[in-house]
Amino acid sequence: MSDAQATAKRVAPEKEGDERHDAIYRAVSDAIVEQRLKPGARLREDALADVFSISRTGIRKILQRLALEQLVTLTPRRGASVTRPTADEAKDVFDARQLVECGLMPDVAKRIGEKEAAELREMAREERHALRSGQQSTAIRLSADFHVRLAQLSGNATLAEFVERLCSRSSLILAVYGHRGHLGCESHDHDDLIGYLESGNGERAKAFMSRHLKAIEASLSMVEEEESAPDLQQIFGG
Repeated sequence: MSDAQATAKRVAPEKEGDERHDAIYRAVSDAIVEQRLKPGARLREDALADVFSISRTGIRKILQRLALEQLVTLTPRRGASVTRPTADEAKDVFDARQLVECGLMPDVAKRIGEKEAAELREMAREERHALRSGQQSTAIRLSADFHVRLAQLSGNATLAEFVERLCSRSSLILAVYGHRGHLGCESHDHDDLIGYLESGNGERAKAFMSRHLKAIEASLSMVEEEESAPDLQQIFGG
């Protein structure tokens, strides 16, 4: 039994609507970002319900949550499958990030304090450590968390929530089309960005964020793989 599956099963049955669902959601999300579940792979409700020992209704709710984040695609009569991002979709996502995240930088520069800057530096340090340790999926997730936290510091909760969804989508794009051991940007980029924000230079931070996102997008290698059927027992019950 995998650690993720064990965690999901340890939660009491009566908690199926909250903690248990969160654990299973995270297990499936991690498997997608780590590419143990490949783009296009079918996610059968009955098979997932059997693997995690919960109801198909519970699995359906989790798949719907993943679909909202565009990690999973729900198709009538075909069911759920891991989303297969295309080159056009990747461009749309990064175009949206350019508009929103860059636009938020001046507000972040006005609001950031020593405590927030220290928090961001620690997040950047953890990301670098994960990347150097070969933990690609962890590094991708930590990078997304960094960008989401930046957006939250702007004070605009609605846009921060939108950035969170864009970063979730970007995580899948990076996992599928990125390069191992590299996130498409320099390892010190996030530290440099924090420096501009901490000094109150919002326009410099805005320009730097734009270059940062363009570098990530430019690093992607958009080569699609053939669809395959995953062995869910092996992935989640190994």
